[in-house]
This record gives sequence, C-alpha cells and structure tokens, in this order.
Amino acid sequence: MELKDFDFNLPEDLIAQHPLEQRDSSRLMVLNRSERSVAHRQFRNIKEYFREGDLLILNNTKVIPTRVYGKKHTGGRLEFLLIERLKGEKEVWRCLIKNSKGLKKGSRFTLDNGIEAIVAGIDEEGLWNCEFGQILDLEAIGKIPLPPYIRREADEKDRIRYQTVFAGVKGAVAAPTAGLHFTDALLKELKDKGVGMDYITLHTGPGTFMPVRVDNIQEHKMLKERYEISPQVFERITNAKKEKRRVIAVGTTSTRALEASVRDGFESPRLEGSTDLFIYPGFEFKVIDALLTNFHLPGSTLIMLVSAFAGHDFLLKAYSEAVEEKYRFFSYGDAMLIV
Repeated sequence: MELKDFDFNLPEDLIAQHPLEQRDSSRLMVLNRSERSVAHRQFRNIKEYFREGDLLILNNTKVIPTRVYGKKHTGGRLEFLLIERLKGEKEVWRCLIKNSKGLKKGSRFTLDNGIEAIVAGIDEEGLWNCEFGQILDLEAIGKIPLPPYIRREADEKDRIRYQTVFAGVKGAVAAPTAGLHFTDALLKELKDKGVGMDYITLHTGPGTFMPVRVDNIQEHKMLKERYEISPQVFERITNAKKEKRRVIAVGTTSTRALEASVRDGFESPRLEGSTDLFIYPGFEFKVIDALLTNFHLPGSTLIMLVSAFAGHDFLLKAYSEAVEEKYRFFSYGDAMLIV
C-alpha cells in the first residue's frame, strides 16, 4: 500500500490543543467490525461494551519531562528531546535536537541551567548521543514533551493531564494517549463488572510522531521502543486466549508490545527488549481482540496500525464521519473503540 492510501482531510480546528476538564467526558466512537456499524457515545459509557471475563491491557509507562533547552557555543539556540539514558557511569542520553545544523561529534553546548555538554556521536538510528557534565534533574529543568501538533508550551496542568491515572514506570517521551480517558472511578466500575486488568510497559518513543517519508509504506523503518511484559501477565493473556475471552488493548503502544511478544509464537514469547514492529494492513493479529485508541494523524504509522485491525476502507469511512461530527483529534482528543 502507498502513503496516499492513509490520507484524509482534517480541518486544523479539530486538533485538540487542551484536555477536557474531565477525562471521561470525551466522546467515544464505537466501530463494530462484524456488523460494519458505527455508534457515537461518551467515553464514560464505555463499560457497556465490556463483558465479564474480558481482559483489559493497559500501558503503565510514565512520561518524563525530557524537553530541555540550551545554546551552541557559537550562540545558536537548541531544543532537545531526551529519549533514553544510556547505561553507564556517564550521563549520556540519546536525543533529538532541533536546530542541529552545524552540530557534529565533539560539538559543545550549554543547557539553559548552565550544564555543559558535548556531542558524543550519532547512533545507527540517526539519534544524537549527548554527554552531559552532571546528572540531569529533569523534574527541575525539563518540560513535558507535548507533541508538535499541540502548538503551545507545556504548562503545569500538562504534568498531570498528559499522564494516565495508572502511569507508574518512568521512561516515555509521549503519553499512551488512549489511556488518558480513564478515571480511577471508571476503572473500578469495570473491575466490578468482572473485567480483568493487567499492566504492561512500552516506553513510547519519538517514532510515534516520526512522519512516513516513503511512498511505499513497507519501506518505512520504525524506531525501536523498549517494552516489558511480566511472565504472570503473559500467562493470564494466554489463558484468556485459550478460554476464548477477549483481550482488549488500550492503545497502539499496548498493541505493539503484545504483538511483538508473540512474533515467534505463544510458546516462545519475547517478554522484554526493544521492538521496531511496524503494523500495517495485512498484518495478522495474534493477541488482541478489540482495540481502544484515539484519532490519529493522516499518513501516520498509528493510523496504519488501526486500519490493519479495523479494515482500511471501514476505518477511513469512520474517520470521514468523525470529521463531519467534529470529533476532537490526536493526543488530547476523543476516543475510538474497535470491537
């Protein structure tokens, strides 16, 4: 398939710039794949679509404030997205750098708080490796890395609202946004209904925003993201599949971790590591039976994953209806449940 197959017209005013006051007050579009039907609800009604015995899988990664600023020794401004701290005694981070023209291995710069740093090199994925002169206190100097389509600076409210209520394992540079709609009360209601819940971790990386720059989507390469699934959780997932109970993934991140874990089959799972799994139409899903997600960018790897699950034509028709009905799009937008 080609990149143009995942394009659609999206008015800019439908791109949510702020979260709603209440997490569960967002709208919910429900796609039924077998009936080819579309329903329009509120997110707080989602429990009506769950059954006793369903297993809900949520990503408990926590966004860290990894956007920091500095300047070149020649005076130019720099903006950093710190992605992952490399293991070792030195404070070395893999990062993306805005306004990086002229930087090379050995280039020196200074963060706004005075910390000196040097470019240690560029890795195989094209990310900068930067060595800082001291340990970075990101809670003090960093900002929450809002996506580029949110055209404002992050504020203190984003430190709470750009996290799920169940976030716990630090390491993401982007929120698993499908989970942002849940409240503690709603999760309790689902548990009371007999819905099982388990948590896995995939640290969302910058690849979630990276544009696809090739016409033939099969040529696109995903950046790797770290994930971990405990053996106990995997056993409960396996039991649910054997017993024909639904495994429902909250978000594309949970989906990628789950499907990456069984690339070699359920008998030889990969329960931790890094994955560059790219899911697009034609992919055979082995784990998930339903998917909760947000509305995604035209031509993004995320809409490709969702169309692989929902069906390309059905999904694009639903997106057209979402635009007509003025759903809110992207990270702080509304939700879609595909069953």
